Amino acid sequence: MANSISAPRLKQDYTKSIAPDLQKELKLENYYQVPKLEKIIISVGLGKQKDDKKMFDVVENTLTKITGQRPITTYAKQSIASFKLREGSKIGMKATLRGDRMYEFLDRLINIVLPRLRDFHGVSRKAFDAQGNYNIGFQDQSIFPELSYEETSSPHGMQVTIVTDNSEIEHSYALLTKLGMPFEKEKKI
Repeated sequence: MANSISAPRLKQDYTKSIAPDLQKELKLENYYQVPKLEKIIISVGLGKQKDDKKMFDVVENTLTKITGQRPITTYAKQSIASFKLREGSKIGMKATLRGDRMYEFLDRLINIVLPRLRDFHGVSRKAFDAQGNYNIGFQDQSIFPELSYEETSSPHGMQVTIVTDNSEIEHSYALLTKLGMPFEKEKKI
C-alpha cells in the first residue's frame, strides 16, 4: 500500500518545475548539477544569558515549536577568558532540518514569517557565504506564528542557515529566487 501522505508543496514544485527550469537557465548539462537544498539549520546562541537555565528552557521550547523536532545543545569548543567562557560549557541550541521538514519550514518562512516583519523590503542579497549558503538573522522569535504571546516574553535572536549542495553563489541565488525567497530590489541611482 502506497504512503497516503503527500510530499510538501515546495518539494513538489522543485521536482516538477523548478529543477528543470534551473537546468535550462543555468545551462547545466546534467540534471544532477542543478542546485538543491541540503539542510536548514536554525541556531540560537545565548551569549551573556548562557548561565540562565530558564533561558535554555525558553529556547528549547521555541525551537521545538518552530521546527517540529527537539534541538540539540551546542558547547564551547575552546576557552576564551575575555568572554568568561570555558571549554565544554553550554552556549546555545540548534536544530537541523532535512527532507520534508526542511521544505515545510522554508515554505512557512517565505510565505508566512518574512511578510510579518515590520518594514520588510526583502532579504539582503549579500548574505551568501563563500560556500553558497544563505544566512538570515532574526532579532526576535515573536514573528513565528507557532509561538503564543506568553512564549515570546523572553525575547532572543536566532540564525537560519539555508545550506545548498553547490559552492557557486549565482546558482544558490537562482535556486532561492525560484523557490520564492523575496530578495530586495536593487536600488537604481
